[in-house]
Amino acid sequence: MSTSVTPVSRTVSERVLDLAARRVPFVHATVVRAQVPTSAHPGDEAIVYEDGTIDGFVGGVCAEGSVRTAALGALSDGGPLLLRVLPEGETAFPESPGARVVVNPCLSGGALEIFLRPVLPPPLIEVVGHTPVADAVVALAGVLGYATARSLPASVSENTAAVVVAGHGRDEEESIRAALDAGVPHVALVASHRRGAAVLDELDLDEAERARVVTPAGIDIGARTAPEIALSILAGVVASVRSGAAAPGSPTGAAGAASGAGPRARGPAEDAAEPTAQALPRQAEDPVCGMTVTVMPDTPHLSADGTDVWFCSPHCRKHYAEGLVD
Repeated sequence: MSTSVTPVSRTVSERVLDLAARRVPFVHATVVRAQVPTSAHPGDEAIVYEDGTIDGFVGGVCAEGSVRTAALGALSDGGPLLLRVLPEGETAFPESPGARVVVNPCLSGGALEIFLRPVLPPPLIEVVGHTPVADAVVALAGVLGYATARSLPASVSENTAAVVVAGHGRDEEESIRAALDAGVPHVALVASHRRGAAVLDELDLDEAERARVVTPAGIDIGARTAPEIALSILAGVVASVRSGAAAPGSPTGAAGAASGAGPRARGPAEDAAEPTAQALPRQAEDPVCGMTVTVMPDTPHLSADGTDVWFCSPHCRKHYAEGLVD
C-alpha cells in the first residue's frame, strides 16, 4: 500500500466515527479500483458533506468534481452508489449492475471506481415528559426506526429533527424556548388549543416564533388513546422530516382534539415562518467539456457579459477565456 494513503485514511476513518456519533449526514467515498495514471489508489477515502465540502482524497480536481456531484445526489436519494469515472473514449472497466458511469473529458487518463455510501443517522426526536403520551411517542418512534432522547429542558441534542413537548404542564415553557433557540425544525406542544395558546402567551414569542410551534400537536385523525395520539404526533414529525419543513395542516392536532379543541386554520404568517430544507449546492454545466459542475466557493469561473460561467477545472476556464479573446 502506498505510504501516502495511510495517514489520510486514518484521518478519514476517525472523522467518520466522530460524525456518526454527532449524527451529521455525510457520504463516505472509497476508491475501489484505480487504473494508472490516476493519482488515487484503491483504499483512498474521503468524506463529502451536505454543502459539497470534501475531506480526504479520492483523485485530482477533475475526479473530485465528479465525486462531489454524485455524492450529493446519493445523499439526497439516501442509497449507496458505485461511481465509475472514465476519461473520454475509455471503456476499460466492465459494466456492473447498479453502477453509474461518468465520462470525464478532463481526465488525463486512467479510470476510477469509487463506492459512495451515504451515512444518514435516523431522525432524532426530543421528547419532554413522562406522561402516557410521551411514553407512547418514544415507543412508536422506535418502531419507525427514529431515535429519541429526553435531555430537555436542560439542553437540546445536536441535529434534533423534532421536539415533542408532552409534559402536560411540566417543563413546557423552558423546553419550547430551548427548541426554538436551537432552530429545531419541528416543535410540537401536546395541549388543547386554548391551553397551548396560553403557554405560548407566557413565552412572549414574536409572530415568527409562535408560528413555529405546532399546538395542538399532531395531525387530526380522531385519536383518543395515548398510542393513537402518539401516532398522530409522529405523523406530523414524519411529514416534517420528509419535506424538510413543518408538516402542512399539522396544527389541526389530534392531541388537541382529544382534549376537546377543534381544528385550527393555518395563517399566512405560519406558512412564511416555516423552516425550509437545506438547499443543495447549485449545479452548472461546464461549456467547454460539458461536465456537470457543483458550484463551490473555489470552483473556477468567469464572468462573461454579466453572466457567471462555471468550469470543472482551471484548464477549461483558460480554454474558454482564450475563445472569448479570439
